[in-house]
Amino acid sequence: MYKTLSPSDINTLTVQGCTAESWELVKVAEHCDLHSIQRCHFYGTVQIGLIETTIHTINQAPWPEGIYDSTLCNCTIGDHPVIHRIGMMAHYHIGNCCILHDIGQMIGDDVTHPHYAKIEVMNENGKRSILPFAQMSIAEAYLWARYRQHTHLMNLFEQFTQQERENEGALNRIGDYATIVGCKSLMRVAVRSDAEAPTIIEDCIALHDGVVGYGCCIGMGVMAERFLLGENVHLEMGARINDTVIGDNSTIARCEVGNSFIFPSHEQHHNNSFLIATLVMGQSNIAAGATIGSNHNSRTADGEIRAHRGFWPGLCTSLKHNSRFASYCLLAKGDYPAELNIPFPFALVNNNASTDTLEIMPAYWWMYNMFALDRNARKFAARDRRQHKSNHIEFDLWSPDVAEEIMQAIHILELPKEELNERLANIEHGKRNVVILKQKEALKAYQDMLYYYCIKTISEYSKGQIPTPLSFDIPRTREWFNMGGQIVQQSDVDTLIQQIEHGAFTNWYMVGSHIDYLWNDYPTTKATHAYALLCELLHSSSIDKQQWNRMNKRYQEIQDLIAERIASSREKDDSNPFRHATSDSETEWESIYKK
Repeated sequence: MYKTLSPSDINTLTVQGCTAESWELVKVAEHCDLHSIQRCHFYGTVQIGLIETTIHTINQAPWPEGIYDSTLCNCTIGDHPVIHRIGMMAHYHIGNCCILHDIGQMIGDDVTHPHYAKIEVMNENGKRSILPFAQMSIAEAYLWARYRQHTHLMNLFEQFTQQERENEGALNRIGDYATIVGCKSLMRVAVRSDAEAPTIIEDCIALHDGVVGYGCCIGMGVMAERFLLGENVHLEMGARINDTVIGDNSTIARCEVGNSFIFPSHEQHHNNSFLIATLVMGQSNIAAGATIGSNHNSRTADGEIRAHRGFWPGLCTSLKHNSRFASYCLLAKGDYPAELNIPFPFALVNNNASTDTLEIMPAYWWMYNMFALDRNARKFAARDRRQHKSNHIEFDLWSPDVAEEIMQAIHILELPKEELNERLANIEHGKRNVVILKQKEALKAYQDMLYYYCIKTISEYSKGQIPTPLSFDIPRTREWFNMGGQIVQQSDVDTLIQQIEHGAFTNWYMVGSHIDYLWNDYPTTKATHAYALLCELLHSSSIDKQQWNRMNKRYQEIQDLIAERIASSREKDDSNPFRHATSDSETEWESIYKK
């Protein structure tokens, strides 16, 4: 594939201002246009692919194919490169059709003397550290961070990663069709990229010790150190990232994020938001001024905050470690004085400073913010622009894990008053009152939500037909595990861990293949759960035709309720006179706000 340079070739390169520590170690592809290699300096072994006399366009400016004004040390360059003004590129394998321009230093992981920088996720004491490799999935990273009590498993995971790095998985590869322009420093960063999902990195200050997924866009003053990015992640406008895993389809800009593990579909793009030592399970939004984590409320390293899917802390919200939040928890603006454990999904939580109480309205989204709930149910899948989709994601908020949270919330709300008060006393680490707002309405809402989930799931699986009881004749699974966006039965995760520990899986590829298998089986396990739950709600062992028809009628009634509340939510906004205050006419307002 590569040829040794002839004396004539060496003379051509020398005349064009090139030097080499040893010309014998510099090799090029057959028919490589040597006239397109100018003012370059080569150290160690350098291999260069096919270069032709082609002009490429970068930001509407012409750039010739070739290697110009750059220093390369122990590198392999793919075909059709556009490489201009690289201060130092060392120990990197560059894919085909890459554009690299104006980079201060670009140092890869030297496989002969590897550098192992671990990502200290979820807390600041390093006890959940993971060691990334170029093809690591979000699910694999989360298993490593979560199950720290399994010492043998941790040792095996580290061995698996070392195997991956030895087999071309080191952090020294730039994928095909990647564009990296105007960056000061890239140190041991693997970039996954190809023609279908090209990755773009522009005008970054520093990226060190990390993995960039397919189709990511990073630019405008970003600094990132010890990180793992999924597919289609955007880091922009001065974002500062350290020791963090960020799931697919997420955007982070203008803010600081450290020691966190973020699942897919996360939004955080405000200048003064702050996320430290937190597990956020995706479909989340961090508002401006939110300071989540690292407020040092103990004499040791900070603890952790765990927020299930749909976490949405409002403007200027601050929280204490350790706290935990059920799915789709909305926090009203406030400085929450103590640790929280909110078990109610779809709840509105309010720190009422005037009465010194913590107020919780369970099922708030369903009762009063249906438009936002419906929008959330659709937008995450609609915004999925991934091409490879190697990380599996449950976008539907109506899923088994959320349904089980609702069941637990119903159990709490149905407790006798004395027992309920005792349970509420454990929601906040403090002595002030915790008040449940609209308890009866919330119970009714939760019940409607469960029926909606069950019938919707069964209908989608059976394509509207009456489900066959025999195919679902197993007990209901109550414990579910969100594995980086993929919802899995806890028993399946336990089995997977046992199989790894007992030697059934001996590398990350085998682990990933089993995770794929669980995803392929998920529609059946989800429908099975929905069927078993519906039977429990109906106090029946199976569902006959009459019951199914009655449930479909109730399902239609709930759908009508949803449509009515969506319209009502929008009507409240559209009829607000202050929404019209900045428009001089109704026509102007409609042209801006009406779809």
